[in-house]
This record gives sequence, C-alpha cells and structure tokens, in this order.
Amino acid sequence: MAVGVDEQVRAALSAADADAASPQDRAEMLMEIAIGLQIKPKSIDELRAAIELYDRALEICPGTHALLKARINARKATALQALPETGTASLEAARDAMTEAMPVIRAHGEAEELAEAEMNFGLILQNLAGDHKARITDAIAAYQRSLRTFDRIKYPAEFAILQNNLATAFLSIPFTDERSKMREALAVQAFEEGLKVVTLIDNPSEYAMLQNNLGNALQYASSSHVVENNLRALEAYDEALKVRSRETMPLEYANTIANKANCLWNLPDDVSDPASGNRRNLSLARQHYCDARALFNAAGEMEKARIIGQAIDQIERETLSLTPANGHAAPA
Repeated sequence: MAVGVDEQVRAALSAADADAASPQDRAEMLMEIAIGLQIKPKSIDELRAAIELYDRALEICPGTHALLKARINARKATALQALPETGTASLEAARDAMTEAMPVIRAHGEAEELAEAEMNFGLILQNLAGDHKARITDAIAAYQRSLRTFDRIKYPAEFAILQNNLATAFLSIPFTDERSKMREALAVQAFEEGLKVVTLIDNPSEYAMLQNNLGNALQYASSSHVVENNLRALEAYDEALKVRSRETMPLEYANTIANKANCLWNLPDDVSDPASGNRRNLSLARQHYCDARALFNAAGEMEKARIIGQAIDQIERETLSLTPANGHAAPA
C-alpha cells in the first residue's frame, strides 16, 4: 500500500478507536473517509484502503443500528466491485455484501438509496453472469426495479446509465433462440431512451457512452437492413467523438474509432451501388485502426493492440486483392 494511503488509513483507524465519540459516530466517520478514498481512486491501493475502513466500520457499528450497517455494506460492495482482478472473488464478496444490505435498506432506507443499491447490484450480477456465476435475468430485474425510482424526469443521469446497463445486459444474452432479435431491438430502444434524457452539453460522458454503445448495437444487429444500420452506427460514433477526444479521453477515443473502423470495413463506398466496392472505406478503416493501435500501445493495452493489429493485416490483404482503378488485377 502506498505510504500516503497507509498513513490515511492509520490515522482514520486511530481516530475511530478514540473514546470521545460513540461507536455509531465512529462507524459513520470511517464510512465517510472510505467513501472519500473510493471516489475517483488514483490507485488500487485506495480501493483496498477503503475496503479496510468499511470492514472496521462494520466491526464497531452497534447491532442496534441495522440501517447504518446496511449502508456501510452497500458502499463496501461498490468498492469490491471496482477492484480490478483476475477471477470473481471480489465480485462474489460484493454480491454477498449487497445481498445482506438490501433487505434492510428496502425496509428502512430512502427510495433513492434503494434504487442506487439495485443499480449497483444489477451491475455486480451482470459482471458475474459473464463468468456464469449469476443469471443475467436477475441483473435485468434489478435494473428494472431501480427504474421505478430513477425515472427520466427527476433522475435523467441515473435513468440514462440504467438504460445503458439494460441494453448491454440484453445484448450479452447468447443469440440462440427465436427471441434474440427481440432482445436486440430492446437494446437499441434502451440506448435511444437514454439518449432522450441526456445532452451533449449537460451530460457529455453519458451522452458519449450511449452513442458509442448504440453504434455497436446497430452495427452488430442481425437485421436485413445492414447498410442502413451501419450508416446510423457511423452517425452515433461521430456523436460520441464530439466528447471522446484524443487529447482528453485517449482510451475512450481509441475504443470508438476502432468501433467506427469495424463499421467502415463492411460498408460500401457508394451505398446506392454496393457492387462498386469499398476501397475508400477500407482505407479509412485502416487509418482508424492504426490510430487506435498506437493509443492502446501507449496505454499498455497490449491485447487490444494485438487484436487491432490482426484487423489491420486482414484489411491490407483485402486491399491488395481488390482490382485497382486501372482495371488490372493487383499483384498477389
């Protein structure tokens, strides 16, 4: 643990052990310090320190203060959920903490904090579902319960995030039955619902996230309207790029231009004449892929860079196989 964080934890624990304050007050103080560490953490050490403080707060919280204990558990769950790790141990611990907290919050807490708990619980379950440790339908149900409070009028930002989470949950269900197309349509609808309540000016991060993910949903939808969907997807990516710039959000920018490259790769240059080919769009796609690969390499995202490198190699092979403008076949 970094020295600065370690000193903060020791100071907090020392203050919590003082006799001047009541156990309830000391538990609340530790929770507030942990929340401060958890907000925009600069390192994994701060998340681990927050979890340590939550655990100590739970130890000293009086048994007569069930709601306070539930609130501490709910906060601890979000810190555990945010821990980057291989495996699912922290996510499973987050699920257990939230499972313990939610009945008490439901019985004695405010509607907004229950809705927040349901939203976080849904995200925990959704992440666990990816490793077959939870059911994605339970995550969807949690998001839908949260939407009973976080409506579009009073809570537009939360509403937009929930619509995004719902859509990605729908899309994560394997397309193995006749309801697959319906789930794709529900996902696109959820992204569009979210975009009705956020704006580029007031909610730039949520706006860009929804536009990027809408583009992905449109691009990969199993539809007979492939070209129309791809054109709509390109519009969505361009909207996301109004926020996700190379200078201020390099990784998000790289993700979006890589998504845009995927789309361009499969789009004819002249949509009214698909037989004319897509040499221009292949060139644009390659340029976007190269830019994204450079950014991923710079950020240490080597697996993403490797995958994009494979796409660049494939595009170069396809370009070489195209008949050039002079009508002669290109050399192999």
